[in-house]
Amino acid sequence: MRRIALLCLVSLAILFPSWTTAKDAEPKLTLVARSRVKGDGDKKRDAVQLQTLEWNPKETAIVVCDMWDKHWCPPSTERVGEMAPRMNEVIKAARKQGVFIIHCPSDTLEFYKDTPQRKLAQQAPVVATKVPLERWIRIIPDKEGALPIDDSDGGCDCDPQPKSHRAWSRQIATIEIAEGDAITDSAEAFYLMKQRGIKNVIVMGVHTNMCVLGRPFSIRQMVTQGQNVVLMRDMTDTMYNPAKAPFVSHFTGNDYIVEHIEANWCPTITSTAFLGGTPFRFAQDKRPRIAMIIGEDEYRTEKSLPAFAKQHLGQEFQVTYIFDNPQDKHDFPAMSELANADVALLSVRRRLLTPLQLKVFQDFVAAGKPVVGIRTATHAFSNRDNVVPEGKAAWPQIDVDVFGCDYTNHTVNAAGETNRQFIRPVTEAAQHPILKGIGDKEVAMGSTLYNCLPLSPNTKVLIMGRWGDKKPHEPVAWTFTRADGGRSFYVSLGGVEDFEQEVFQKLLKNGLLWAAAKAP
Repeated sequence: MRRIALLCLVSLAILFPSWTTAKDAEPKLTLVARSRVKGDGDKKRDAVQLQTLEWNPKETAIVVCDMWDKHWCPPSTERVGEMAPRMNEVIKAARKQGVFIIHCPSDTLEFYKDTPQRKLAQQAPVVATKVPLERWIRIIPDKEGALPIDDSDGGCDCDPQPKSHRAWSRQIATIEIAEGDAITDSAEAFYLMKQRGIKNVIVMGVHTNMCVLGRPFSIRQMVTQGQNVVLMRDMTDTMYNPAKAPFVSHFTGNDYIVEHIEANWCPTITSTAFLGGTPFRFAQDKRPRIAMIIGEDEYRTEKSLPAFAKQHLGQEFQVTYIFDNPQDKHDFPAMSELANADVALLSVRRRLLTPLQLKVFQDFVAAGKPVVGIRTATHAFSNRDNVVPEGKAAWPQIDVDVFGCDYTNHTVNAAGETNRQFIRPVTEAAQHPILKGIGDKEVAMGSTLYNCLPLSPNTKVLIMGRWGDKKPHEPVAWTFTRADGGRSFYVSLGGVEDFEQEVFQKLLKNGLLWAAAKAP
């Protein structure tokens, strides 16, 4: 009988496999999380990494941080009001999937004192913590250093500054508080999580550099308690005044804080994990989005391009970095980020991507979107012997198709040595916006000259270069109207010494502005 029963169970398992894999069949949240790995000086490059998290919704909470009805800084109140409808949709979608919602509008609990959601939080039993949960932790210097923005003035860009720093009375009404949610602003949030077996936390709300990092229910303290934490980076805002260092736009200041969190505290996700579509963006955030695709071993652009962006692009652009994988230089894990970009900046040398990753780039080009290439971009996705290993893809004609040239090599002299170059703007192109502020004098540059002739008829040469009086000159910078109708700008400069020269800094910034259809 025992054998018959066993055979019956096996038969049922074959007919109904879900009976035996019930645990595996439980619904999961699939979150594409972005983080940053700091380079170790010159030995290792910085990296932006994407990883897929699969969380059990029943073990996950959303913390809504300080989404007040009114803020003492009027622009902050406006941004909260603009973001709140999207946030409410995220919360509703997460709630349907079984995620526990904890509303944390600090210093307004008197408004909610008789609600079941407030009483639910008060009933959570106190539990032991690894370290005491503080009312506020401003910064932990040993772990994160200093913040990348100066918010010492409170972060409001109003003129004149508001006299009172207190304005809120409740959470903004746009965000619905449903049956089964909780309301708190203290360590109760962690007690609730432990009571319910919650180990995953999604933080959203304001302000990224203040409450979102410092409150007892937020990033610093939840990470310290051992919770798995992510920030929803498009559902947050920073208190930052562009009149303070690093003197970038308000929205770039928020990006810098998000990057700080990704490098020091936890990964980030976007609202698309629950709603699909594209990430939320404030209406006043008009910055074109640049995706810098970086992967080469000669010129250290994984260092020079981010430094250039921080110094020169913070007012006009939003910048995303797509680095090659330090463990596999032919892999660009974050290539999918290109889909949301307006402009691609390419600094890649002889990388053979996966077919899917190359298709992302080719689709971007085919859509007619602008491409800016520096130095090795002309041979970004090709190798010298044209042998493509299985599982990889190449684009040997990228120089012709995307930049309108025929790259062959560096210029060399009779002794076979490469030569430094001298560049001068072309007189006929003096009024082109990319040459604004460049001048008309010849300038010595650090990089060697490239052989890129012949150029396509659809190119317009802006700068010529030479390395010897008796040798043919070569084009150094030009624009190109592609067959897909899009436009490209290419400059064969891009070495470490080039980035130190003002003429190259102006040229690259102007080229990006031109590509994004913004007048330099």
